[in-house]
Amino acid sequence: MWRSLVLSCLPVSALACGAPICRVAPDTLELAQIITFDDLPSGWDPGHRVDDLLRLPGASFAERFAGQTLGAEGDHDTVSGPALAPLTLLPGAPGQTLSVVRLYSSNILNGYGPAGYPWTHGQGEGAIAVLFDEDQPALSFQVLGGEDGAATVQFLRRDGSVIHVARVGGLGPVSLGFRRADDLPDIAGFVITNTDPQGLAIDNLRFGPPPKLG
Repeated sequence: MWRSLVLSCLPVSALACGAPICRVAPDTLELAQIITFDDLPSGWDPGHRVDDLLRLPGASFAERFAGQTLGAEGDHDTVSGPALAPLTLLPGAPGQTLSVVRLYSSNILNGYGPAGYPWTHGQGEGAIAVLFDEDQPALSFQVLGGEDGAATVQFLRRDGSVIHVARVGGLGPVSLGFRRADDLPDIAGFVITNTDPQGLAIDNLRFGPPPKLG
């Protein structure tokens, strides 16, 4: 399913954006922690099915947050609205949450849409929600797959309120970086959905500013 996995990025000045959260070049961010998914059980397409919360050091993963509205646009999940406080992850229906797919020598994480596991037209079409253990001022992750489609990334605070909704179009394999205005550390989590014909997966989530010395 996942083809032409060549990474790219679009440098965007955080100062020129003017939004609460700006898209920036990932290599401009100093981020100390990375989640690669490589130590998880996995399999070739359709991957290792995950129906519950996926908890990893520093962050957890599911479909959406409690209080949000789940819908569908064709084969793709839609997630809208603020969440309940405190921000709490929810898995989807059985077979409609996540899977961990082995791709060459690494693992990637994808969401399953309404068609459900193991159907190809469900793989990569589902929402992926991420909840950090600690609030963040910046983050980055890789998007894999993509056939010139679009993704929406909704960023939320710990109280469930929406900080910003970023829309990214023309997607192929790409590395995305995001930075909070004034480096305010209040990004508790985010949800990524997409309308790409091929669907999307994520890998190499980076977060956590380096520790201050002295």
